[in-house]
Amino acid sequence: MASAGKARLTRIGLLAVQFYSMSTTVRIQRLLASAGYGSRRACEELVIQGRVTVNGKIVRELPLLVDPQRDRVKVDGSSVHGEPLVYYLLNKPRGVYCTNNDPAGRKRAVDLLVGVKERVFPVGRLDADSTGLLILTNDGALAQKLTHPRHGAPKTYRVEVAGMPTDGALQKLRTGVWLSEGKTAPAQISIIHRQRTKAVLEITLREGRNREIRRMLAKLGHNVRRLTRIRMGKLSISRVPLGGYRRLTPAEVKYLHHLTQGAEDSALFSSRGRRSSVRQGPPPRSRARRAPEKSRRAPEKS
Repeated sequence: MASAGKARLTRIGLLAVQFYSMSTTVRIQRLLASAGYGSRRACEELVIQGRVTVNGKIVRELPLLVDPQRDRVKVDGSSVHGEPLVYYLLNKPRGVYCTNNDPAGRKRAVDLLVGVKERVFPVGRLDADSTGLLILTNDGALAQKLTHPRHGAPKTYRVEVAGMPTDGALQKLRTGVWLSEGKTAPAQISIIHRQRTKAVLEITLREGRNREIRRMLAKLGHNVRRLTRIRMGKLSISRVPLGGYRRLTPAEVKYLHHLTQGAEDSALFSSRGRRSSVRQGPPPRSRARRAPEKSRRAPEKS
């Protein structure tokens, strides 16, 4: 009898574990980020602003746990549904804004992803006058890591400036320039082309202040004529036309996760020491897509 009672209690315990495992709760900002509403920090702001309701009631306080299977969560009146995580690389043209909410109705980066149904958002920013590589995703956790200064994901830019920076000016760029909010982090600088009236530089940064390169060079007396982000780590805009985009391969997504851990090089190689299959062009079953005709523009030569 004792053994039978013990077995019955064990079965009851297992049933209880199964019941509670079906009712998994998560932080609300994590749920919103996974549904493509931005980084977790941005989703926290949505809650604080009173734009989120849970089971018909406005919520403003954090932390807050919700059950995605049972609770009815809405943002601005629209139901929140979890989506599969997607990752795209866009070659952004000039005049396109890195925001999902523009009251002025200007062209946004997400408008160029024709046919993408998931609610994606830009990872970081490129100002409207700049062009080049921009990652768009609905993975809020990865986006937050890639843009956080602590992780320092390297971003490389091709920059045309007025005049020829002196060796002293280049050294200041390498060691850091004092701006209004403090000294910039060290940068990698190389000269690609030089003339008497202009120079083309390649600059790699591991932080993302607002218009940082333009402000650094202006501080040293050089106006930026053209600025293009050409790489993030080893991902590049190679074979993606201006205004076009493509979906990242699983290997490239894995590489982005490695970037947030400071493993810039090793993630692109297999265990045998050879480079793994990371395509710079269209991945399998996906082709680089061009933007609508009116937003297509030929790349400008520096």
